[in-house]
Amino acid sequence: MRCSRMLVAVLALAACGLSAGVQAQSPTNPVGFYVGAGVGPSQIRSDNNYYCCSGYDNYNYQFAWQALLGIRPVHFFGIEAEYIDFGQPGSGYYYVPANSSSHPTAPAVFGVGYLPIPVPFLDIFAKAGAARLSTRVSTYTSQPCIPGGPCPNYQYSGREEVTDTKFAYGVGVQSKFPFGLILRGEYERIASQYGDPDAFMFSAMWTF
Repeated sequence: MRCSRMLVAVLALAACGLSAGVQAQSPTNPVGFYVGAGVGPSQIRSDNNYYCCSGYDNYNYQFAWQALLGIRPVHFFGIEAEYIDFGQPGSGYYYVPANSSSHPTAPAVFGVGYLPIPVPFLDIFAKAGAARLSTRVSTYTSQPCIPGGPCPNYQYSGREEVTDTKFAYGVGVQSKFPFGLILRGEYERIASQYGDPDAFMFSAMWTF
């Protein structure tokens, strides 16, 4: 249900941009250089099968933000670099005395492909690339069950930051406005063995 609402919002953004764009002139040339920033809801999957408690998955909905810059030298292809912060979860399990926060963040580089549609003010795109994902992972050790206490009994043993290069991808739509303004809605996800963080991002970008 949550994903459906976000997809409707993305499509609405595209429709608004299209209706505004047809009333003004827009170049048909490639965009060139652009910079931007965005915010949106994210989902952080803390998959405890890897570091805590087999059979338990924790899903945290958070607030994400991103900063990006890119170049689109030709109409159908571009390159983007971005930094995305998926937010920090703040929940744990009743038998775990420590927060199971993971707080994934990542700089990333993407190749962006644009669908060849005959609408000058609307772009539909997909992107794929690599992200240097940093994830703070809480670790636990199994302890004997205590009579009258929690069972299974896991005790917090520490936290480490895991950093690795992972596959990242996304899809979205964007609308071009006068004065170099571009509004974008997109879905973005990074593969991770600790649960794939993803986000619906709404961004404003300016070309120069």
